[in-house]
Amino acid sequence: MNATGPRRRWWPRSVRARTALAAASAAAVILVGIGWWVHHDVYRESTQIAEGQAQAQFRALVDQVEEGVVPVRRSTVPYEVVATDRRGAVAYGGGMEEFDPGTRHVLPAPPKAELPAPPDDESSGWGYTTIPTRMPARPDSEPGDRFGKDGGTYLVMYHDVRADELSSDRVAALGVAADAQLRVYVVVLPHAAEDIAETITEATDRLLLRAGLVSLVLIAAVAYFAVRIALRPVEAIRVLTASVTASDPRERVTVPATGHEITALATTINTTLQRLDNAAAQQRRFVADAAHELRSPLTTLLASLEVALAYPERTDWPAAVTTASRQTRRLHALAEDLLLLARLDTRTPMAGRDTVDLAALASRLTEQYPLTEGGLTLTCDSTAPAPAHGNPDECERLLRNLIDNAARHAAHRIQITVRNQDGWVDLTVHDDGPGVPTEDAERIFERFVRLDDARSRDHGGTGLGLAIARDLAHRHRGTLTLTPRTLGACFQLRLPQAPTPAEE
Repeated sequence: MNATGPRRRWWPRSVRARTALAAASAAAVILVGIGWWVHHDVYRESTQIAEGQAQAQFRALVDQVEEGVVPVRRSTVPYEVVATDRRGAVAYGGGMEEFDPGTRHVLPAPPKAELPAPPDDESSGWGYTTIPTRMPARPDSEPGDRFGKDGGTYLVMYHDVRADELSSDRVAALGVAADAQLRVYVVVLPHAAEDIAETITEATDRLLLRAGLVSLVLIAAVAYFAVRIALRPVEAIRVLTASVTASDPRERVTVPATGHEITALATTINTTLQRLDNAAAQQRRFVADAAHELRSPLTTLLASLEVALAYPERTDWPAAVTTASRQTRRLHALAEDLLLLARLDTRTPMAGRDTVDLAALASRLTEQYPLTEGGLTLTCDSTAPAPAHGNPDECERLLRNLIDNAARHAAHRIQITVRNQDGWVDLTVHDDGPGVPTEDAERIFERFVRLDDARSRDHGGTGLGLAIARDLAHRHRGTLTLTPRTLGACFQLRLPQAPTPAEE
């Protein structure tokens, strides 16, 4: 397999640079869109200006013809004046000479005028007609000509003037018959609109380009420094959290008073650091308690063995061996409990489908449990099977720990009750001992916690039984709590009820 190194990416790593680049890219897209719109809008306006200029020139030509004046050839727009029954054009200019219309007009002549003339419609006012017209091809065209070699199709405006409505002097000046009809043509060249548009758009494009480049630089700079200022609290949080260690997570970050996302981040980090601090403190307390619990049996065992070795002839060896065996069993039990707690801390809740009948399990443990205390009775009250999802061995360990705890504190009686209630299996272990103060109802489930009265009466307990029992209950998606009672202590275990085979 060929080893491949890390690919180089053009995208910057810095959040500030990324934000500035993203803002500049978005602004560039917007500015390009605005430039495109302005360019096309300027072109449209230029076309309208060119058409307006052509229309103004057209009206001036019509006025000259109606006044009997032959227009001059010099014109900014191509035009031609033709008449009925006349081979050549009355007047032309503005580039129409490229077609050599002196002998024959280029644009079609109008039909003869109607006689008599139709009445004028004063409400309609002056008007003209616009039609697209195909210009003839010219084999001798030159590059500078307004019209191409193939002529092309152009927009043409025209207006008809009746000669019989003019005076005889004006008709004679125009050189047409008295009954002729004249038609004034003006060709709207797209080159004129393009020339105007090119002149305007070049200036506009240069202005937009300069403004766009300046805007992109300003937007990128503003975005860069705005993000830099916004990320200052994040940098402060990073510096503080970098100094946090697992053994001393006491540092806390400053929560900004602005109420934005950085505030939520700082609050979350402080909460996380507090959890780490609590976990570290709990771990230190657990290690200290474990060392303390291990020291007591080890000290007793070591002292017993050293005395026996120092005075072998006066040692009661059976008693010494009994003491060593008892302390070794205590160490073994403590080690087993510590290993079990370590496994429970790293395991997920139960997801299996094993079923345990808690009623049958409680009855069996009641019959098999060895009661060493004189006069102590253990009874079980169950009315029906109580199936629950769980591991049989872990459920037995849980219930045995509860019974062990009750046996160490009970005066005369321990009562186990098992009931099915609303989809849950309720199991209670009630003893008639001194009970637990209300303020210690949760503390007794902590590891290595034993109340003063329990320590004076405890015979070999490790202080981990109730902690293991609660962890096993949580692992089986249940709860273990201490319920208030007038006499003694009552522990209530609740596990989800499993369906019976008939219900499945």
